[in-house]
Amino acid sequence: MSDSAVSANKLELLQIADSVAREKSIDREIVLSAMADAIQRAARSRYGAENDIRADINEQTGEIKLSRLLQVVEKVENEATEIGLKDALAKNDAAQIGDFIAEPLPPVDFGRIAAQNAKQVITQKVRDAERARQYEEYKNRAGEIVHGIVKRVEYGNVIVDLGRADAVVRRDETLPRENFRNGDRVRAYIYDVRQEQRGPQIFLSRTHPQFMSKLFEQEVPEIYDGIIEIRSVARDPGSRAKIAVISNDSAIDPVGACVGMRGSRVQAVVNELQGEKIDIIQWSPDAATFIVNALAPAEVVKVVLDEEAERIEVVVPDDQLSLAIGRRGQNVRLASQLSGWDIDILTEAEESERRQAEFQQRSEKFAEVLDADELVAQLLASEGFSTVEEVAYVPVEEIAEIDGFDEEMAREIQARARDYIDRVNAEHDTRRKDLGVADEVGELPGLTGAMLVALGEDGIKTVEDVAGCATDDLVGWIERKDDEVIRHEGVLSGHEMSRDDAEALIMAARLKAGWVSEEDLAAEPAGDEEPGARDGEEAGAGDPLAVTRILSEVKDAGTGA
Repeated sequence: MSDSAVSANKLELLQIADSVAREKSIDREIVLSAMADAIQRAARSRYGAENDIRADINEQTGEIKLSRLLQVVEKVENEATEIGLKDALAKNDAAQIGDFIAEPLPPVDFGRIAAQNAKQVITQKVRDAERARQYEEYKNRAGEIVHGIVKRVEYGNVIVDLGRADAVVRRDETLPRENFRNGDRVRAYIYDVRQEQRGPQIFLSRTHPQFMSKLFEQEVPEIYDGIIEIRSVARDPGSRAKIAVISNDSAIDPVGACVGMRGSRVQAVVNELQGEKIDIIQWSPDAATFIVNALAPAEVVKVVLDEEAERIEVVVPDDQLSLAIGRRGQNVRLASQLSGWDIDILTEAEESERRQAEFQQRSEKFAEVLDADELVAQLLASEGFSTVEEVAYVPVEEIAEIDGFDEEMAREIQARARDYIDRVNAEHDTRRKDLGVADEVGELPGLTGAMLVALGEDGIKTVEDVAGCATDDLVGWIERKDDEVIRHEGVLSGHEMSRDDAEALIMAARLKAGWVSEEDLAAEPAGDEEPGARDGEEAGAGDPLAVTRILSEVKDAGTGA
């Protein structure tokens, strides 16, 4: 705004205010307020900064009125801001102590410096109002796709003009080998809007998984209408992606609807993503079926799930291994991201070798602890016995039915197995006592001697110590960080204790310690979700007693809260 504009006549003043308000998409009143503030500052520099000077601009005529505010007091101590009651009554016969009298001042002629200062004040006020308007407009639009025009490119970051605000696509949020020039049209996903010191920052992405979801929503009417749902997306931006879909209408094929006639719908998305190959997969509630689908085009022979660890082992034919893994592990990595499961891929030959190694390991274990010959140990292992405890406590008839065994031999084998277990338990009990683990802890359900030793080695020695544990402390937890699945071990990891067993153990300890009562548990509604359920874990799974909430209540009770 030039010096002449600041010192414009009344009509020009209003025209300038209207023009700035339209250009910056802010209220006219904000511009007029900024102008009034600038005039006040100029007047203070003219009449003295100690004066309380006000400027009013008539919104209809553009007329500017300057006045100095004086407070009515009994004894004047500062003539610049105060006026005696007698003088005030002369100006206004209704004046009282504490009132303010407005004393008119003549207009101010702006000098060069005053005009420059006024310009800076108005510019800053308008800029602040523009930033506030931009933030209010975009703060709730995260998750939308927007169109814009490339304004400039700075060190790989693309500044995009959205019409009413500027946004940025950072270098790591653009597709590989994607180059933008000034004036290019760009479509991107708003993934974050933040109010920062330099103003609101709108961050766009073309690599975000949800960008692909929104593109499909725009191309596939069934997704927009909610007939087809996108359950998960995994992307290797610019190279390959997998998207899992499910139909709420059995008459509509979700994969076919997303592909479109002659691939028209998916091709529109592929073109927008610079040729990124997209696998569209039918989602299934059965994890094994879904993961087999997600590994397409590779064929799968067998899957073995470990639901506790959210880990799945997939066996493929020897000639399908490279296809299942994909170039640089891309196919299995995307399938893992899509499903939320950690996937191990083995060939049939590798699985066979592992089974042979496990068989040999079990056979050697049985031969050693049962003092049996190699053939007897191998027969037990081949019949599916995996632990000495199974041999010791199954009905004797199950062992006697093995070819080459009789009842007398079965009883002898069971007796040796039980003797071994008793010896081990005695060793564990001695170690437990040495560690100071209380006898009452051993009375809790589901704890073996080895588990008691593990608890003692971790400093958990009383029923109260067990009661104060969380499920994660005992059995560990899984954390998903970027593309990596991190397994955090618990005190009893490796002791074949499930999360349900751990929760039951902790609750039994709290009952025994008197932290909760049977009445408390009976009053707890079933099916409550456990607060803080982790990604990939069903909220409240196996925890109808809402352990976390009870623990917080117990701790409060224990501290006298």
